[in-house]
Amino acid sequence: MRIALINENSQAAKNAVILNALKKVVEPKGFEVVNYGMYGADDKAQLTYVQNGILAATLLNSGAADYVITGCGTGEGAMLALNSFPGVICGHVEDPLDAYTFAQINDGNAIAIPFAKGFGWGGDLNLEYIFEKLFCEPAGQGYPRERALPEQRNKKILDEVKKVTYKDFTEILEGLVTYDADLVKGSFAGEHFKEYFLRDAKDAKIIDAVKKIIG
Repeated sequence: MRIALINENSQAAKNAVILNALKKVVEPKGFEVVNYGMYGADDKAQLTYVQNGILAATLLNSGAADYVITGCGTGEGAMLALNSFPGVICGHVEDPLDAYTFAQINDGNAIAIPFAKGFGWGGDLNLEYIFEKLFCEPAGQGYPRERALPEQRNKKILDEVKKVTYKDFTEILEGLVTYDADLVKGSFAGEHFKEYFLRDAKDAKIIDAVKKIIG
């Protein structure tokens, strides 16, 4: 599994703390972590939580990432932004129980964490515990286990509903460029975006669309 980490500007200073906690938990499992930044509050490329959504959806829909870890001050804006797109099911996760139940019941591919809310002494430990419970076993097995079948059925229904209610992702990118080209270009302006994305993405149509945007 390839896991992308994305931070927006208000919580960029915590990038290293989040990255260390995530790598400590998932790298022993054989998972790869790709850090898309922001890497610090003074980065030239400044991401808003809306741009987190654009970037995350591009990574997930193109196959450049299998999972996205993101957030903002409260986690709410990032969650809403990511869930604005097809191919993304993002949960709002504050603690390890949220992480476990989201993974087992909702079987999503992204989480948004409130990196400012209650993030004080022990905040790094809470992140480790969140990531441990998020990836402790294969997702989608249901919780409690006797609820597995209806939960799995509802997840499949949600996946199909999202296919009907959203346009093709490349059309969405084109529409966003028409609306605000700088918004989209800014989403892909991170220091290592081009390097990581072109190395890992699999969907040729999305790759071509992104190339046109970034030049």
